[in-house]
Amino acid sequence: VTLAQKGYRVGLLDADVYGPDIPRMLGVHHEKLTWNDDNKIVPSENFGIKIMSVGLTTPREDTPLVWRSSVAVSALIQFLEDVAWGELDFMVIDMPPGTGDVQLTMAQELPLTCGVLVTTPQQVALGDVSRAIMMFKDIGVPIGGIVENMSFFIAPDTGKHYDIFGQGGAQTLSVRYDIPFLGAIPLEVEIREQSDVGHPPVASSNYVIKV
Repeated sequence: VTLAQKGYRVGLLDADVYGPDIPRMLGVHHEKLTWNDDNKIVPSENFGIKIMSVGLTTPREDTPLVWRSSVAVSALIQFLEDVAWGELDFMVIDMPPGTGDVQLTMAQELPLTCGVLVTTPQQVALGDVSRAIMMFKDIGVPIGGIVENMSFFIAPDTGKHYDIFGQGGAQTLSVRYDIPFLGAIPLEVEIREQSDVGHPPVASSNYVIKV
């Protein structure tokens, strides 16, 4: 959304096939697929970005996608090739967690500029992200940096700072693997509320993360 606000042409592909939350977070979860005259899928649009997700293909939001990985990968390739993306400056791909077929297929099918890793501070998450870092290194995908999500909580009534999930986890990985630390996002009620109703906080001009 910020890239679009800066004037770039942006596409967002939700590659988290089994947990497609992007449509809800961007307020397009009630939309369904349509096709243009060239028989290409028309992506949804909101906040200046084009959006495609398997979540837009199901009859209901709670419809499970009980697919084998080969079917899921085929669907993602179709979303890359058969969607009317138009000319884009950035294609952002939201990957599922882990180091499976989706990540490998995206790396093989696309000339990825870089991967951006997201973690929470606790050790169980850091272990998963460490494996993802090594996977990207092994398959030759540059790593643009790491972001720490739900990094800390500031109580709105007292202003007291709490490190609920631990402290400094992403910074530790940044040093260990020599990758940039891009920043920390707090655990904040407004971020959750706005994401649930499909209006990312960054889309509000008056929103400021309180650090």
